[in-house]
Amino acid sequence: MSTTRPEFKAVHYVTISAYAFALSSLWNGLHAVLLPAILLGLVADTQKNTYLGLLTFTGLTVAAFAQPVFGAISDGSRLSWGRRRPFILLGALLALPFLGGLGFSSSFALLFVFYLLLQLASNFAQAPYQALIPDLVPERRRGLASGAKNLAEIVALISVVLVLGQLADRFLTTKSPLWLGAALGSQGFVLLLALLITQIGVPERPFLGSVATSAASRLVEGLKALRGQGAPLGWFLLSRFFFLMPITAVQTFAFYFMQDVIGVPDPASATATLVATIAIAILLFVFPAGFLSDRLGRKPMILSAGVIGALGSVLLIFAQSYEQTLLFGSLLGVSIGLFLSSNWALATDLAMGTEAAMYLGLTNLATAGGGAAARLNGPLIDMVNAQSFGAGYDILFIICASSFLFGSATILRVRGSR
Repeated sequence: MSTTRPEFKAVHYVTISAYAFALSSLWNGLHAVLLPAILLGLVADTQKNTYLGLLTFTGLTVAAFAQPVFGAISDGSRLSWGRRRPFILLGALLALPFLGGLGFSSSFALLFVFYLLLQLASNFAQAPYQALIPDLVPERRRGLASGAKNLAEIVALISVVLVLGQLADRFLTTKSPLWLGAALGSQGFVLLLALLITQIGVPERPFLGSVATSAASRLVEGLKALRGQGAPLGWFLLSRFFFLMPITAVQTFAFYFMQDVIGVPDPASATATLVATIAIAILLFVFPAGFLSDRLGRKPMILSAGVIGALGSVLLIFAQSYEQTLLFGSLLGVSIGLFLSSNWALATDLAMGTEAAMYLGLTNLATAGGGAAARLNGPLIDMVNAQSFGAGYDILFIICASSFLFGSATILRVRGSR
């Protein structure tokens, strides 16, 4: 980069992390609480896991391929405002009407269209946003910056998802669209506030260097970097894919697990409390994990996370009460806390110079790809439940435990990193 990096101050941990807070609020709230609640009024109860899985699978597949493209376009931008903030602004403003459209969806087809449009708009902003840490943060402080980013995401889980759970239960019991509108409106407000903080508080400067090839050519070169036994980014993506798949699977189908197996009368609030419990456990570990990964290395933290995640997944098979579900779910929180900061710090280590947005966009092949694969468990759950009610969720947890172990072991193949 031909411009000097602007001075990085302590306050910038907050301003860079603000948009991560909004994205966590948006997608965790939708996937864990609001979309399952909306679908109960649009599809048959025996097919709810299938429809939820296929809806979110399609959206995340779109996201997986959209982020690298949008990231490559951002990398080549020469706008005087900077390479990242103009795209974040446009993407966030486009997302707002599509978010509101979810509340007006009277059929699954309409919900499907608005959800896909929201994915595209959000990822148009998220791809350049992810490059702010490698762009602006000195290398020795990226683990701490990654911890701050993930801390913001977890705080959003605790503070926002609990509120959304209450609003979703009111929507289910009263059938009044006003409660759903309040839930979606609160998400839109958080997105706008975070956008304002990002635009004003992020110390980005315009990029004055040169990029020799087009965005398409650079994207092709980036994809080539994933191939071969010695490609660290390729092994990193494989590890991230298998680690994030079980995390997403548990979050996605927790609403219906609480409803069908645990038998709680208020599944939205119960799911929100489970998510918040996991989030509190993450909160206790995510920031120290980023700090320790700078000193002990990324891989030991990720390996430990895989073992703990597998244990929590197996124990969920034996959960027979709401309290046990919360207890075993907290182990997943410990696992995720260890994983998130150390893994994202490793991603910023592997990101390549001035094309950081494209390379971090490529990580979304694993992030969204793992999330998409997790959603394919929906039809499997419904199929097994049809034979033995509730057994589909046991199969899900076995798959999750295996994926945790495989994902953490695969990180050993990443060479050239701590």
